[in-house]
Amino acid sequence: METIINFLNQTGFSMIADNWKVLVMIGISCLLMYLAIVKKFEPMLLLPIAFGMLLTNLPGSEMFHEALFADGHVHWDLFGGGGEITPGLIDYLYLGVKLGIYPCLIFLGVGAMTDFGPLIANPKSLLLGGAAQVGIFATYIAASLMGFDPAEASSIGIIGGADGPTAIFVTTQLAPHLLGPIAVAAYSYMALVPVIQPPIMKALTTKAERQIVMTTLRPVSKREKIIFPIVITIFVALLVPTATPLVGCLMLGNLFKECGAVERLNKTAQNELMNIVTIMLGISVGATATADTFLAWDTIKIIVMGVIAFGLGTAGGVLLAKFMNLFLKNKINPLIGSAGVSAVPMAARVSQVVGQKENPKNFLLMHAMGPNVAGVIGSAIAAGVLLALFG
Repeated sequence: METIINFLNQTGFSMIADNWKVLVMIGISCLLMYLAIVKKFEPMLLLPIAFGMLLTNLPGSEMFHEALFADGHVHWDLFGGGGEITPGLIDYLYLGVKLGIYPCLIFLGVGAMTDFGPLIANPKSLLLGGAAQVGIFATYIAASLMGFDPAEASSIGIIGGADGPTAIFVTTQLAPHLLGPIAVAAYSYMALVPVIQPPIMKALTTKAERQIVMTTLRPVSKREKIIFPIVITIFVALLVPTATPLVGCLMLGNLFKECGAVERLNKTAQNELMNIVTIMLGISVGATATADTFLAWDTIKIIVMGVIAFGLGTAGGVLLAKFMNLFLKNKINPLIGSAGVSAVPMAARVSQVVGQKENPKNFLLMHAMGPNVAGVIGSAIAAGVLLALFG
């Protein structure tokens, strides 16, 4: 009987009584899995994140220990075992997040799948991608006014770039204790691009502006596509050295794609590597959303400010396009400015859909891809600036 009682006391069911919050977290993780599987909200990452959240909140699982990463540092001495903490599986997987490995490898895969041709053909779209980053810095100011310190405010603001890996990269270095809610907010809003953006786009443009038909982009040579990632890497690394890991991996992946000399590496970066890292990244990030850290007033603030950041980024691109039209002979359809957030290629598709509803003969997808891929570069540079200032 004593053995049976000891066994029952070691079950997760008995531990729930000591911390009822885990039931709420299990419910939240199941809701996120529902959104990923049924509603198809960024399922490739939201599903692993949700399941990682489930694993870390199951009482007694001991798969992730926040104490190993307390105060923003990796406590290597505790990884040897033999003490009060025995590192779990996710503790080891999380090292890839904490050391900045997974986000950079994700960027490598993204680069291998990205065509920078529309951006090269229309360099003005780089400005639209830059303007969309206004949401990051505006939200940084708002978060600071709400009582968050500069490092936390930077991590919250980066949600406005609509770039999950970048948000994770910045948060792990500046505010790792906020990684769970920031990652969930970033990927949730990326999935909600078709819902959040259209009302903002329509509110800031007239019907005539939405009907502007843009001329066909010029063809881009293979030589230009090969030179572009090399030049961008050199320029960004010299301008913002702290952005080099993200931009460098992004451009290396793109060079794999465009040079035509390393097709095996290109396919691996796009497929096997991308898929493996996505699984590890999602589970690790989800595991940081423990009951004590996630169920806090700050989490609600982060979720609210995240959607504001995303909205401001969308508005920034649209408004700059309208401003540029005051001086351009060949007008830009302001709808493509909304694609300056780096949710590739979803934001570009939203520009296309909204534009075609106003004018069925309008084809904005390739034009919107310019600001869209520029937004990826812009968010990485913004991340580098924040890391340089507050890291």
